[in-house]
Amino acid sequence: MIHLPTREPESLAWNSVPLALWYDSGMTTKIAVSLPDVLVDAARRAVTEGRSSSVSAFIASAMADKTRFDDLEALLADMAAESGPPDDSDRRWAREALGLI
Repeated sequence: MIHLPTREPESLAWNSVPLALWYDSGMTTKIAVSLPDVLVDAARRAVTEGRSSSVSAFIASAMADKTRFDDLEALLADMAAESGPPDDSDRRWAREALGLI
């Protein structure tokens, strides 16, 4: 599991800086990957439009997002294994807490 900055107080400074700003070629490993043309085009467009500083930064950001999602998915699976899956009352509470109903 890769640990990336979280919203915990001790890492808040990291989390307040966009990935593209703390992405540094001095702390990376260069690799070669094959990607579908449509994804390469999207990454290049993000750079052209100023939404990313480089294709590498764009891909690193996407990978960081995916890693955080996977970590959250694992946490939710652990919670479900420990207490069982959410029931209808849990879902209703969550919708109300999120202001969806």
